[in-house]
Amino acid sequence: MSFKFKDVFTGTQAALSVDPAQAQAAFHAQSRLGDGVNSAVSIRQFHVAVDEPPGLGGNDTAPNPVEYVLAALGSCQEITYRLYADALGIPLDSVSVRLTGTIDLRGFFNVQPDIRAGFQGIEAEVILDSSAPEAELERLKQVVDTHCPVLDILRNPTPVQLSLRRGSLSVAAE
Repeated sequence: MSFKFKDVFTGTQAALSVDPAQAQAAFHAQSRLGDGVNSAVSIRQFHVAVDEPPGLGGNDTAPNPVEYVLAALGSCQEITYRLYADALGIPLDSVSVRLTGTIDLRGFFNVQPDIRAGFQGIEAEVILDSSAPEAELERLKQVVDTHCPVLDILRNPTPVQLSLRRGSLSVAAE
């Protein structure tokens, strides 16, 4: 690989150390419910479909929101492993993640009010192809688990403010 993530890491780290004001980044998404329970989501120049399986009232045309949470966690772990493996000089040929999230649907459908609507738990297995010793891979795991943004979002309460207003919101055209 000619591109080195270590250069991105060290360059960005140095720039943020000099000017912490550069560290604040905002990410945006816009969503609009279509027919049934499918949504069209715009993120930058990308368009993402969201739907539910038939058992949850959808047409199964796209992953559902909680599946995207799993995808976000898995891909963020992979990216963070790649970045930190290069930054720490740990050989890493490939990384993949298998995830399972369990939800008790009684929470979502308000069958039992003391059951939360979201994941009851998430299990993930990170698979690394590396010639590094186990101790180095364990050190890498500790660093990744400390610095993976999506894992941090899931493990720690994030303030969320939802407001309500009348009107319409149009999703950006393709």
